Amino acid sequence: MKNTKIIAIFALFAIVFSACTGDKISFDASGSFEAEETIISSESAGVIKEFKIEEGQTLKAGQNIGYIDSVQLYLRKQQLLAQINAVVSKKPDVSVQIAALQSELKTAEREKIRISNLVKTNSVPTKQLDDVEAQIEVLNRQIAAQKSALNISTEGISKDAISLQVQIEQLNDQLSKCKLINPTAGTVLAKYAETNEMSTVGKPLYKIADLSNIILRVYITGDQLPKVKLNQNVKVLTDDGNGGFKETSGTISWINDKAEFTPKTIQTKNERANMVYAIKVNVKNDGSYKIGMYGEIRF
Repeated sequence: MKNTKIIAIFALFAIVFSACTGDKISFDASGSFEAEETIISSESAGVIKEFKIEEGQTLKAGQNIGYIDSVQLYLRKQQLLAQINAVVSKKPDVSVQIAALQSELKTAEREKIRISNLVKTNSVPTKQLDDVEAQIEVLNRQIAAQKSALNISTEGISKDAISLQVQIEQLNDQLSKCKLINPTAGTVLAKYAETNEMSTVGKPLYKIADLSNIILRVYITGDQLPKVKLNQNVKVLTDDGNGGFKETSGTISWINDKAEFTPKTIQTKNERANMVYAIKVNVKNDGSYKIGMYGEIRF
């Protein structure tokens, strides 16, 4: 009778253990969630006059989040604009400069016609016609030389103005960089600067990542490698906070072609000696997945 009771107790334990083992969800690989993080840095030097972001805030691409002091750049631009106006005002008026010579040329051409008619009637000697033609040739050469000199002067002034205009374009570019425009949509993960702080070119301002699609980086063994391929759908498992698992789907987007030692953060010391392959699984985030959270996958 006693032996029967002992056997019954062991049988009961076996059933309970079997049930617990059956409820346990197995997985093929584990890892942690991460995101493509981007550190946004300043492109201009100066005092940050406005910086309208907070950690955890969601930003849109192209959203204006503040500006850096740009008064000195604006004043330099105004100075260059004034210099351009001064330089351009020195351009010679070609038509005015050669007006007197063209007037003399017209008079000489009319005189040539008059003398030609007189020569035909033998009223004047041919030499007078030759003299007028020589005068016309001299006037044409003088006009050509004057035009050439004026054009060279105008071209030189235009080049000076172009040089100043290029400097203005450079200032316009610097002024545009004083506006703090968020380049990519996402959530602010960290903020490195505050209003009224001095900024320099290249100073990190904040870190942002798109958390609407998050990445689960997991590690598989060499014998599992043939079982996975790019764009393969897998099941993603995470703790649901109630002792169970939340399940969703993900897509393998990257498989490392080189083996590495198992990261110490997710394995025991003995297992760290094993060589594994890292893979990335893209997961649509409904807001429940956080950077650093652990997760598992099943092929």
